[in-house]
Amino acid sequence: MKILDKYILKSFLQPFLATFFVVLFVLVMQALWLAFDQIAGKGIDLFFILKFLGYLGLILTPTALPIGILLSSIMALGNLSENYEMAAIKSAGVSLKRVIKPLIFLTLMLSALNFVFLNNIYPWATLKQKNLYLNMKKKKPALALVAGTFNTEIPGYSIKFDEKYGKEKNLLKNVQIADLTKGRGKIKVITAKKGIISTEPGSKYLTLTLENGKYYEDNIKRVMTRKERNKMPFTNASFDKYTINIDISSFNDTSLNDEKIKQHHGMLSIKQLDSISKDQKKKYDEYILNRTKIFNKTIDASNMHKYPDSLIDKEISYPILDNFVTKNKSIVLEEALRKVNRVIERNDVRRKGFKDRRKLLNLYDFELNHRFAFSLACIVLFFIGAPLGSIIRKGGFGVPMIFAIIIFVIYFFITQLGKNLAEESAISAQIGSWLATFIMLPVGILLTRRATKGMGIFNIDAVFDKIKTLFKRIRKT
Repeated sequence: MKILDKYILKSFLQPFLATFFVVLFVLVMQALWLAFDQIAGKGIDLFFILKFLGYLGLILTPTALPIGILLSSIMALGNLSENYEMAAIKSAGVSLKRVIKPLIFLTLMLSALNFVFLNNIYPWATLKQKNLYLNMKKKKPALALVAGTFNTEIPGYSIKFDEKYGKEKNLLKNVQIADLTKGRGKIKVITAKKGIISTEPGSKYLTLTLENGKYYEDNIKRVMTRKERNKMPFTNASFDKYTINIDISSFNDTSLNDEKIKQHHGMLSIKQLDSISKDQKKKYDEYILNRTKIFNKTIDASNMHKYPDSLIDKEISYPILDNFVTKNKSIVLEEALRKVNRVIERNDVRRKGFKDRRKLLNLYDFELNHRFAFSLACIVLFFIGAPLGSIIRKGGFGVPMIFAIIIFVIYFFITQLGKNLAEESAISAQIGSWLATFIMLPVGILLTRRATKGMGIFNIDAVFDKIKTLFKRIRKT
């Protein structure tokens, strides 16, 4: 390998390693921030939090890689141009294409690595992360009763007290409990001056012992009328000691290692996506055929295309209603409208089923093609970043970061637009997945051509010259 190639690779790899991990860290923290409300305050061990972050890092690596390539290519070529090293290289007869040749091979290797990652590690990490996140969301928060407010974490009970005291903070003062376990319409309110919380290690029950209190209970049923409810007596009694056993097993009934979701499109390899996509297409065609047969039978059963027996062998005049006597016109019209509206309502209900099935099929097709398209994002963004860095002639981290963010946001926006259009069947899944590549690749080719010829992004003088020429023509006319 020539000394120039080594120097170019070194100029690229140093910022690439730094920017890649910085971008990955930012993406992981952003994803964690979005999920923070769902997992915070639930007594989840630090080990599972770290596992969750690890899975997030693996999932976001294919996204961070093209961003790192884009940013480091702008920085590397920008530094060379800003320090006049690019001018010295060109004066020695070395073209820009020859300068970026080793970077092209490196980018191709990174693109192939990204494809392998998307096909093998990304599905596994998605499987683990989504199931872990779902289990963490389902896990109920650790039982922590707060003084001065109604605590509704315990299913079937609403507990309020003024103060929690004692050595173990298990003594409650002025307790009020609303017992809702007896169902809707039945109310039981318990008040006590003192309460004691106790539970055995490993037990699924929490024992609440109340002292010196009262309870009130309505003896009404839901089936009773309002007048009957007003006549029913209620129970009101005092007690010295009253014990309530509360089932708290639901606070620990969720295993964070469960894997209940396994068929999400992000959890499958390309081979699995292709197999499931073909199977889904077959099922979708069968579903459409079956619904078509049912629809035709419904039309036949409702006699919508047949005339009544009274009009058989008679010449039909237009409009159709003129063939009936006046007193029967409204009946015929109402019956026809009723049958038509019934079919329309039935089809409106089934339309969602059609749409959901088609949307699921589109998601599998989009994901299959997106794996290939997003692997090439490394190459596409490199051919935008490298010539752009040579043109703007700015190294460092500031200006290249601004350009990299703008370019990737545009790329990401086009990708999401293609995905949304493909999901709604506005365009095919193949076009939707490759839409960003179709749009951004010509931009990269154009920038590479202009950078090779030593031209800027656009020629302002040429624009002004055209405007002046246009005004001169207008004056002459």
